[in-house]
Amino acid sequence: MEAFLEKFQHDLKVFSFEEIKSVTDDFNKNKLIGEGGFGKVYRGVVNSDSKGRIMAAFKRLGSNCGQGNLEFLKEILMFSHYRHENLITLLGYCDKNPEKILVYEHAAHGSLDVHLSSSTLTWTQRLEICLGAAKGLCYLHDPKETHQRIIHRDIKSSNILLDENWNC
Repeated sequence: MEAFLEKFQHDLKVFSFEEIKSVTDDFNKNKLIGEGGFGKVYRGVVNSDSKGRIMAAFKRLGSNCGQGNLEFLKEILMFSHYRHENLITLLGYCDKNPEKILVYEHAAHGSLDVHLSSSTLTWTQRLEICLGAAKGLCYLHDPKETHQRIIHRDIKSSNILLDENWNC
């Protein structure tokens, strides 16, 4: 697996497990921001080559989540090649047995599903979010845009993440 991951080291930062433990306060429950099929997601501040210090989300593969090496590698393979303003950016990863952690840009407002029933979002913002999600999906689904067509298959409001400006 190390040989496979070596080809991504020019696009992605390889985080040490110790660095991730430090910025998440040893995966403190106060840093927990979500949980899904892959495992738990924590937040922490990291240094980015292009943006300085930024908030990041650390998606830690859970031992009991049913996913493993193959899903970890597929996510790195897919998200390391795709850059679009309406897609969360994969910043890097940690692969130190048994730990498998993906590091993404943090979406400050979390997922859309928690805001749909709130009056926080105006109808104009809701429409802009819909358009942003459509642009991101178009980028993934259109082989002229990406080198390979990606079919998402899990489009739902909990998978639409919103940044500090309410953009997805």
